[in-house]
Amino acid sequence: MQQFTRRNFLATTAGALAAPLLLPSRALGRGGYVAPGDKIAIGSIGLGSRGSDHLRALLPRSEVQVVAVCDVFRSKAEAARKKVDEHYGAPGCRAYQDFREMLARPDLDAVVIAAPENWHALIAIAAMKAGKDVYCEKALSLTVAEGRATCDAVQRYGRVFQAGTQQRSDRNFRFACELARNGYLGNLQRVTVGVPSGKRVLHLPVTPAPADLDYDLWLGPAPFKPHRDNLCNYNWYFLTDYCAGWIQSWGVHHMDIALWGAPALTASTLAVEGTAEFLTEGDGDVSFGWAVNLTTPAGLRLQFHDDASSPFGHGCRFTGDRGWVHVTRGGIKAEPADLLQTVLKPADEHLYVSREHQTNFLECIRSRREPAAPARVCHAATTATLVADIASRLGRKLTWDWKAERFVGDPAADRLLNRTMRSPWHV
Repeated sequence: MQQFTRRNFLATTAGALAAPLLLPSRALGRGGYVAPGDKIAIGSIGLGSRGSDHLRALLPRSEVQVVAVCDVFRSKAEAARKKVDEHYGAPGCRAYQDFREMLARPDLDAVVIAAPENWHALIAIAAMKAGKDVYCEKALSLTVAEGRATCDAVQRYGRVFQAGTQQRSDRNFRFACELARNGYLGNLQRVTVGVPSGKRVLHLPVTPAPADLDYDLWLGPAPFKPHRDNLCNYNWYFLTDYCAGWIQSWGVHHMDIALWGAPALTASTLAVEGTAEFLTEGDGDVSFGWAVNLTTPAGLRLQFHDDASSPFGHGCRFTGDRGWVHVTRGGIKAEPADLLQTVLKPADEHLYVSREHQTNFLECIRSRREPAAPARVCHAATTATLVADIASRLGRKLTWDWKAERFVGDPAADRLLNRTMRSPWHV
């Protein structure tokens, strides 16, 4: 008699679990039989600080079995493998240096991706093509074109994709958006976002790559340049070969909340103009201070700043003609203050409820429901930050067309929506 496991069950009943927002119903992995038992088999790609956080959070979960870890630093992968095996009390996790070898495993249900941002789209698309569900750290992609390719892959391969914009699983952020969307602030006039601008990287001396690092693979699609001190552990955030800077990497968090609470911002077009501060020397070539306005044809304005120049500091503030609500991690305030005592009516718009981001991802692997932060919404937030960055770099007013995912009448600006990848990498 065939063993009746969670995977057999999913293969035969996924359609019965369908709801209006579900992704196409599919069994996990190739052929529906990915690994023995009822646990979700997960691999972790990228084991720096964020990837290690994810691994620590996954290990205690009874519904999960971490079966593979991967990092271009062999020592990090081996250290993580040892930690996993010690947790389970038996060998069984395998360490990889090349994510492609991990993705070739047929016994893998899902992967968590915490590599630098120039890798997000490439690894995520490869994982979905290999039949894996994906939890991918923010930002969704390094460019708008890569983000579109990622969204298309979600639909093509029918995978569950959760972006690491975990504020969507925080009650305060959800409630602030519900107040804005349901008219409790009156006519919404302005949304203000402030985020940190990051470390002002000066000169990174050229150094030999560590012996346990596959530096060519770390670079991947980025142009080949000599290894530099502490580049691969943190400073990549502030070099545009690997990231657009914290205007994108931090900005995507609160930008996502701004777009969630004010859907009119993504309805048609945006007029985009602003300024940014760039270092006059040193290796860091991202913006380290910015003030950009993104305005709808009806006059709703999104003010996007670094913390230092934001009129309200860190967080996301929705302002209407009857009040405002300001939300940050760990805090929410409003004027009038009794807005925070609002109880939504049954007829109000109630947003997607997720109480914990990893849990939501794992639940959606089973149900095939779309998760709280799908690729399409992270793509919109990532795009808004990149559009702001492009306008501030060019120093002129642009008009962004959401439907076309192009600037209106500006081929020079459009050329900044994609980048050439180093051979053989492509999406």
